[in-house]
This record gives sequence, structure tokens and C-alpha cells, in this order.
Amino acid sequence: MYWKDKVARAIAGYYKSSRSVNMYGSVEVPVCRKGFQSSVSSPSLDKESEIPQEMSEVHDHGCSLSVQLTPEIERKYVHRVYDAIAPHFSSTRFAKWPKVAQFLNSLTPGSVVLDAGCGNGKYLGFNPNCFYIGCDISAPLINICAEREHEVMVADAVNLPYRTGFGDATISIAVLHHLSTDSRRRKAIEELVRVVRKGGLVLVTVWAVEQEDKSLLTKWTPLSHRYDEEWIGPSSPRVRSSPASNSLERIPESDENGCQGVNQLKHESVWNLEPCKKKTLVEDSPTNHKKNDLQSHQEYFVPWHLPYHRAEVTGASAIALENGLAKKDDKKGTVVYNRYYHVFIEGELERLVSGIDNAFVVERFFDKSNWCIILQKT
Repeated sequence: MYWKDKVARAIAGYYKSSRSVNMYGSVEVPVCRKGFQSSVSSPSLDKESEIPQEMSEVHDHGCSLSVQLTPEIERKYVHRVYDAIAPHFSSTRFAKWPKVAQFLNSLTPGSVVLDAGCGNGKYLGFNPNCFYIGCDISAPLINICAEREHEVMVADAVNLPYRTGFGDATISIAVLHHLSTDSRRRKAIEELVRVVRKGGLVLVTVWAVEQEDKSLLTKWTPLSHRYDEEWIGPSSPRVRSSPASNSLERIPESDENGCQGVNQLKHESVWNLEPCKKKTLVEDSPTNHKKNDLQSHQEYFVPWHLPYHRAEVTGASAIALENGLAKKDDKKGTVVYNRYYHVFIEGELERLVSGIDNAFVVERFFDKSNWCIILQKT
């Protein structure tokens, strides 16, 4: 029972020493324990989140406050979307990726494993010889995990509410690509490393630009972006409107035409997003240039089609439609949500890790259109 006691002490230490802020600005993080009814609830989608002053009291593990504050694009096009689609999303997430399964099965019996961004908890308990803790920013997904009697809580990937060195391994499966800046993605990896012991392992997987099914890129909406050093608020990147641009809510679901490449990121302060303008290709090899254009992009809206009969489960879709966060597709009988993704290029994960002094890359691989790395803490 030593390893269960170890987990209990780690979690108990969290209650005594720290608090976490969820995406809606609440400093009280609900916890769902095995055998207890979850009390997690999700605020309605029409409420604008505000960051309370108590944020300054949160243990940030050396992180600047600006990195911890959730950008508007993530709140609208990641957090609120997954809250709205949680039951349907969960029903589609049951298959285990072979490489993730291999990693979990390779762990020493009795290992304590954290799944940061656990979703519906499909990997929690996968290896019965290990003990699992999960966390996710989506309260409805955590409710689903709690109903399955997993040890889970609502938490932010860039500010994990766990003691340093408490676990033997952490996994982050298809999570980092929802974070909208380099600094937040790097901080999330640093947090994964922080919470494992020396010698502990970290597995990270992210969507790749180099998709095996090339047709998928034509179904995603590429986003162009520009940065502005002025802030409107501490957590709300500005979306400026101009005669030549559309607001985020009016970005089309997909654009099958190529568009201009994404500029190199110089400042991580303010998003100004607009759909890429269609480009007339007059070069000698238009097909190749179109392919290169699509693959040069890393910022996308990826649609999620929620069937009408599933959209009535929570009523969240009605609010999302009213607020312009979703649109109807009567031909398919679905409510369409756009999810923000930053898809990774080859070597990008390694670049993020290169500045972390207390971890090194054990293995890197490409699996099912995902770039993946395994780190070991030193």
C-alpha cells in the first residue's frame, strides 16, 4: 500500500499548501475522489471570465503571471468548446494509442502516474499495476471521469496543483497543441517535469503538421496572425476588426484554397486572427505550392460536428449559437464548433525542451500523425 499512501500524501499536501485557478477565474478547485459524487459544474457559456486578485496568491513555481493567464482564444475555442461537446467527445474517445499503451505498460509496478489533460480518462487505470491521477481544464469531462470512479480534479496544464516530485511518470496526450503561445507550451512541459521524481518519465504527444491523411488539412481553417505589444486586458488578447478582416465568430469551417504562410512569432502578447485570404496560384506547379502553403501553417481551427440530438443534452449549444461560438450545419444536422490547434513541425517539441535544464530526451518518434517525445528528469 506504500504507493497509495504516497499519492495520498501528495494530494493532501496540495490542499494544505496551494490553490489553483481554473479557466473561469475560480480559485476553488473541485476535486473528485473515488467513490464520491462529483460536485464539478461548468459555468454557462455566456459569462465572461474574470481573473480575481487572488490569482497572485497561487503558487506559480517560478512562472510569470502572464504565462498562467489564459488567452481569450483558448477560453473561447478550447475550454468552452470542450465543455459543450464533452459527452459526445467522450463517446468517440475509447481506443488507446499503441505507443501510449506501450509506455504505460513499461512502467514499474506501483508507479504513480499523472495524466495531465486526461479528457474522459481513457488512459486512467490502463496498467492495473500502477496508480493513476488525472486532471483536465474541462469540468464536464472531469465529471465523466469521476462517474467512472477515477481520482481526478479540474486543473490547468500550465499550473499543476501537485507537489514537486510526487509522481513516477506523467503523460500529456494531445494537449499542448491547444495552448496558443510558445511560453505556455514550454511552461506546460516544465510542469510535467516538475511533478515527477528524479529519474521519472514524461510522455508528450501533439498533432503534427505532417498529417498522414493530407486531405485533413483542407478541412481545417488556417489562421493568419499578427502580434501587437499593447494589451487590452491581462488575459484577453485583442481581436481587431478591419474592413478586410472577419471576426473570429465568422471564420468559415474550412478553406480548401491555399493561403499565405504564417509569420515567424516575435511577440507572445496579442492575437489578431483572421482567416487566410484565398491565393491565386500562378506558379509552374500549383499543386505543390498549394501543398507547401498548407503545410507552412501551424495555427488552425479544426471543426467538431455535434449532432443535433446530442446538442440538446446540456443546452450549452443554444447559448454557443446565440453568442456566435458555434453555427448550424442543417445539411449534416450538426452544430459546428471550431477548436483552436497549434500543430507542431518536426523538431519543435525538442526545441521547447532544450531550455529545460533538469530533463533530457530519451526518445522521439512520429506516431499516427503525432510528434511524440519521452523525457527523463535528472
